[in-house]
Amino acid sequence: MKFKETFSIKGENLLKKIQDLIAEGNVTKISIADKSGKEIMSFPVTLGVIGILLAPIFAAVGTLAALLTECKITVERNNKDSANDEEAAQETQIIDVN
Repeated sequence: MKFKETFSIKGENLLKKIQDLIAEGNVTKISIADKSGKEIMSFPVTLGVIGILLAPIFAAVGTLAALLTECKITVERNNKDSANDEEAAQETQIIDVN
């Protein structure tokens, strides 16, 4: 089962945070929204995706970072503990990163 986390982050930290999230390895989808919650960009992150395929995404995220002062990242992750799938499916964790 999957669960979601939402991070509030400043534009200048956006690209670094996304790179860190992808490096963690258990992220399946990343969505970027403006501070009012309107989704601007969403992309899947799959196992085996190499840097060359992510380069256009990083370029787009870098452009967004220059335009946005504050945004929200919603991260969909695979649940590590399958015993609590039902609880985790309904949980959304919000983390403020500045």
